[in-house]
Amino acid sequence: MKSSVIVLIIVIGLVIMGFYDYGIGEDKGEAKRSPDDRRGKETEMKEIKLPAPAKKGKISLEETLSLRRSVRAFKDDALTEAQISQLLWAADGLNAALETRANRTAPSAGAIYPMELYSMTKDGIYKYNPVSHSLKLIEAGDNRGELAKACLGQGCVKSAPLSIIIIGDYQKCAGKYKDRSKRYVDIEAGHIAQNIHLQAVAMELGSVPVGAFSDEQVKALLKLPDNEDPVYIIPVGRPKQ
Repeated sequence: MKSSVIVLIIVIGLVIMGFYDYGIGEDKGEAKRSPDDRRGKETEMKEIKLPAPAKKGKISLEETLSLRRSVRAFKDDALTEAQISQLLWAADGLNAALETRANRTAPSAGAIYPMELYSMTKDGIYKYNPVSHSLKLIEAGDNRGELAKACLGQGCVKSAPLSIIIIGDYQKCAGKYKDRSKRYVDIEAGHIAQNIHLQAVAMELGSVPVGAFSDEQVKALLKLPDNEDPVYIIPVGRPKQ
């Protein structure tokens, strides 16, 4: 009887030690991950499907052109998911699918589309996927202050509820356009920026183009690969009266 009790106690002890080492409800591999590793895994999986953009507005193109101004003072109001969706689609979203090639709202030399769009809000940094019209979370948390520092302390970047960062892959164009590839990428960034500005006006929002920033600091903040570089930053929000 005593030996049976002793064996039972040993078995229970081994089970408890197993829970202690690996964590209840976790497999061994997951338990050995650091908290940062687990956050990274969760971040990689989080993708937000955006609502479909509107294809018809309330004011004419001519009105948006006449009303466009650079706005540097914004209200604290966060933009809605629908507003962010509309701005990103207008910037460089799909507007038609022709055979195997998808057309975008912004023209691209040779239909190469070397641009990427990132959005930053108080909730995090996101990468836009125009094909699925979705956002992938890159890093959670409010990094607008860090982006403002990278932009030489410009207050409009810190106060804007949304900044859209336009990224260019110069190498992607170089294969076809050689020495002119940089010019074509920069021109395309201008197309995208103007789309954002005019769509913002149509939504009664304000925006401002920002070109003064540290490339290295923005690259580090967005965790960009070596072949991608920031070209333009567009803060957007509701104008402060």
